[in-house]
Amino acid sequence: MEAAHETAAPGAVTLDLAVESPEEMRDLGRRIAGLLAPGDLVMLTGELGAGKTTLTRGLGEGLGVRGAVTSPTFVIARVHPPLGTGPALVHVDAYRLGGGLDEMEDLDLDVSLPDSVVVVEWGDGKVEELSDDRLQVVIDRAVGDTDDERRTVTLVGTGARWAGLRTDFAAV
Repeated sequence: MEAAHETAAPGAVTLDLAVESPEEMRDLGRRIAGLLAPGDLVMLTGELGAGKTTLTRGLGEGLGVRGAVTSPTFVIARVHPPLGTGPALVHVDAYRLGGGLDEMEDLDLDVSLPDSVVVVEWGDGKVEELSDDRLQVVIDRAVGDTDDERRTVTLVGTGARWAGLRTDFAAV
């Protein structure tokens, strides 16, 4: 994996990474977990099959949480309690939710956020109001009839919490 540039947008730091396989995507999740703390909001963006749940499996492994991390598509949200003293992982799939933050409020994510790491797939336009500080993970893959495993992953850290994203990521 290699890092690239910072964005000029105020308060946001961008880091581009190349991921060559599902194993590397899971490894990336474990690395990102090393940066996470209770109260962090992580938003995952990417097409179906891009690797959002694979990355979240790595996050769960890195955070040391209980239970297999699988897509919460049909249950909307799953809570994975910590095996040790770390934060719980709240894994949300907002794909079927269309009502923005109002519908998300029914999940009480604002209650879970201070003590957990909340990861939301398909959360664009729905959960940004939960926190001024958030990490967005954008996963791009080749589209069409291809078996190419290569992905371009862009980490976008918004807010003061993520101002040191490039330096912090290089250290994990």
